Amino acid sequence: MNSSRRSSRPECTVAPRSCSAVLASACLLVPAATGCATLSPPFKDMKSSDMTVYRLQNFEPPQQAQASAPTPSAFPLPPQIQQWIQAGASLLPPGLLPPGLLPGTAVPAAAPPDAPRFHGFRILEWRQVNDPGVKEDIVDAFGHSSNFANPQFGCMYAELGFAIAQPPSAGQPPADILASLSCQQVQAFNFAWPYPQTGITPDTEKKLAQIAQRVFTGR
Repeated sequence: MNSSRRSSRPECTVAPRSCSAVLASACLLVPAATGCATLSPPFKDMKSSDMTVYRLQNFEPPQQAQASAPTPSAFPLPPQIQQWIQAGASLLPPGLLPPGLLPGTAVPAAAPPDAPRFHGFRILEWRQVNDPGVKEDIVDAFGHSSNFANPQFGCMYAELGFAIAQPPSAGQPPADILASLSCQQVQAFNFAWPYPQTGITPDTEKKLAQIAQRVFTGR
């Protein structure tokens, strides 16, 4: 190897204080660079907020149609959910999929009127988030505009829900977010969604699936 070959990594040869100024300027010029990106409001103030994650039943057939089906599994799923399952269901393990989605499994029985719901979707399970690392992953997933794109579908079959406490000074209820991996988009409640796009990118889809695994299975 040629010992005279220099590293392509830029070096700071000025005084330490000046070097910090150079690095700060670089962050301003390239805000998406690792270690330089900042979270969008209101997520930048939510890293230590109370958070709850919900597993949701993304689709429930109408009671009348379910009652008239010859078998519990005969009611057809929406095409977006069918495509999502066929594509691998965003890396969610079978134990975290809403009941009735996998071929050969029965759709869940009709929910009683008083079944707990999160913005209209039946709650299957919920967990309070106490791990600071998981909290950081959640605000990182929602706190960057690059994680979102124009939605590809007009549906909302939410598999996950997120409730994030807003700062006490805001005097608002929790910032709630429905996340539909099958429809590849999100929907916000109780706060102004900071981006013009609500569609989630493939990378964001993977991040949300990984967060669900960590919250509900510890992996």
